[in-house]
Amino acid sequence: MLRRAWREWHDLDVPYEAARARVLIAQACWAVGDHDGADMELDAARSIFEDLGAAPDLARVSGLAGIVRQTASSGLTTREIEVFRLLATGVTNRAIASRLMISEKTVASHLSHNFTKLQLPSRAAATAFAYEHGLV
Repeated sequence: MLRRAWREWHDLDVPYEAARARVLIAQACWAVGDHDGADMELDAARSIFEDLGAAPDLARVSGLAGIVRQTASSGLTTREIEVFRLLATGVTNRAIASRLMISEKTVASHLSHNFTKLQLPSRAAATAFAYEHGLV
């Protein structure tokens, strides 16, 4: 459906809306774990936003691209990234579990995997990492 919307905007020669559709496609790709597809769509959107001089949209795309690349390079799953991002906002495991509708034990498992994969010693280090790498 999103690709159809992109095609319609593209055929109507409305580049800004076509680029916004590509950002939505990238987010959908990222949500299902297709990081290469998400990166490709974000690159295409970035190019259009640069040509149009759409600075706010360009900044947003750059932030999303950073998250996609970090996810791909860190080896974290999409769910681990979601847990990680919530952790970095300072919420408890219980609050994370409630928001994501998973058990606290699952949250703890995801965090343990995150700490191991990224070689982080604590929640504070994880929070710093998340901010430094644009995950929050």
